[in-house]
Amino acid sequence: MSTTPSKMMAALWMAGWLSLMLVMAVAGRETTRELNVFQIMEVRSLAGFVLLSPIIYRAGGLKALKTSRLPQHVARNLVHYIAQLGWFFALTLIPIGQVVAIEFTMPIWTALLAASFLSERMTPWKIAAIVLGLVGVIVIVRPAAGEINPGQLIALGAAMGFGVSMAQVKSLTRTESALSILFWMLVVQSVAGFVPTLFVWTWPSLYVWAWVGVIAVCGTFSHYCLASAMRYADATIVVPMDFLRVPLTATAGWLLYSEQLDAWTVLGAVLILFGNLLNLKPASPVPARAP
Repeated sequence: MSTTPSKMMAALWMAGWLSLMLVMAVAGRETTRELNVFQIMEVRSLAGFVLLSPIIYRAGGLKALKTSRLPQHVARNLVHYIAQLGWFFALTLIPIGQVVAIEFTMPIWTALLAASFLSERMTPWKIAAIVLGLVGVIVIVRPAAGEINPGQLIALGAAMGFGVSMAQVKSLTRTESALSILFWMLVVQSVAGFVPTLFVWTWPSLYVWAWVGVIAVCGTFSHYCLASAMRYADATIVVPMDFLRVPLTATAGWLLYSEQLDAWTVLGAVLILFGNLLNLKPASPVPARAP
């Protein structure tokens, strides 16, 4: 689908993604106190259908969601599903700020895949944004860098999966609408998690049901924001904007769970922000060839 490139529109859609993912990190920490991650993911997917119904109706119904790229949708969403399971599970093992920080090794895989398979141009500004963002992440997690535990390894595996998924989303946006990408995500992931959920199902308390509802809303519409952002800019531009989620989540962990927030986090946040500003710098025009 053709969309006029716009870094500003991409940044606005990514602001929606950042806000919703920040809230979902907190909701994920609360729901995993009582529920298995399979159950959280299944309820989220099923609730997503209800939330999307009005939008699908206004778009013309199910006929507007027909796709000729079903295998690509299935592959992308299975990878994302496994990565998301790992992300929720890691929340039960290590601080939420650290989960998100480790997750941001993701741009390495996204940038490499986008450059290799999607023919995206790796400009010096994009490379600088990724490098500065990763350095900022390393600075934030530095106090715990000497200890590797299963939670950190699971978070790293999830990051690799998210990187693959992000590159696949960018490929899909060339022919698919944001609504179609989101709809097929819900279809594939609800089918993939149905049987495992039956084996682990427990009835949550009213308090946790409320947080599950928050996850459903945030998990559904955050991906709509992400797919929309991808339509306005290359993956190598969109992904580094997501680095801002690291200091934001670290701050939420400090305020809500008394997790460590120190000078290293502040320094890392500054590096991440600076990298994002570099990433938004207009690319130099390609000089025209002499006639």
